[in-house]
Amino acid sequence: MMDDVRLSQHFTLAEFCNPGKYPANVPSTQQVANMIYGCRLLLEPAREAIGCPIIITSGFRNPRVNALVGGVRNSQHLVGQAADIRPKDPAQFHRLVAFLRSCEYTDQLLTGPDWLHISWTPFAIPRHYVRIGYYK
Repeated sequence: MMDDVRLSQHFTLAEFCNPGKYPANVPSTQQVANMIYGCRLLLEPAREAIGCPIIITSGFRNPRVNALVGGVRNSQHLVGQAADIRPKDPAQFHRLVAFLRSCEYTDQLLTGPDWLHISWTPFAIPRHYVRIGYYK
């Protein structure tokens, strides 16, 4: 059912929730609205800027899923305001980081070796907190 729900042109609710692995990971209406905000203001423009699809490796997490994956207790994933992502084309990783680093809607950007954590905040001024190499 989630496969049919589009958050934006290129992103679905299922990509954010991973119902195949976590069937009970179902967001509220507000959490879905938060994901739509992130898709439309950050992920879609980033996809266009780098010229290739973006893979969501972790998106929305209910408290149980967040605990299972070792997420922090105040994770923005819990409210639909974060995603761990990577470009489909690994050669575009640095372009993706550069675009999100400069985007006015980026709240937090933390990078790993070939993936990054991006968050947004629809109800506050974005912090623009950037840590390159945060995850080793």
